[in-house]
Amino acid sequence: MAALTKEMKRVVREQRLGFVATVCPDGTPNLSPKGTTSVWDDDHLVFADIRSPRTIANLKQNPAIEINVVDWFIRKGYRFKGVATVIESGPLFSEVVSFYEQQGSLDAPRIIKAVVMVEVQRALAVISPAYDRGATEEQVRGRWEEHYQKIRLTTAITS
Repeated sequence: MAALTKEMKRVVREQRLGFVATVCPDGTPNLSPKGTTSVWDDDHLVFADIRSPRTIANLKQNPAIEINVVDWFIRKGYRFKGVATVIESGPLFSEVVSFYEQQGSLDAPRIIKAVVMVEVQRALAVISPAYDRGATEEQVRGRWEEHYQKIRLTTAITS
């Protein structure tokens, strides 16, 4: 059975920003945002190493990884736990770089140093406690859209 459901894939494809947790050699966590998080297939997520030396070094020593992808407005998303493989060259590397080129969001061949293929072994929902209090998605979205609108307005006034 596939590790990634249709809904999980939708959230990852729409949001694209994932927060990647790895383990440092001293056992402490390392958390790093990745704007290239994407779905590779039914069992794998992928992201590009553009400026991630600590993440890559950690994964080479310990391939355990967790990626969190959350829709900022509705405060729902997923935690993906799995095993990462760092790919720095070869046919799969070229295929993933081509995938990013086709998305048109990156000057992929010049900035991607490696790609990380994550075999998803477990996926869990992330849901805001606001829903525990009976809020609807529409209410949660409205609250956060209003919040970010205020930030944009304040930033525009002070700029």
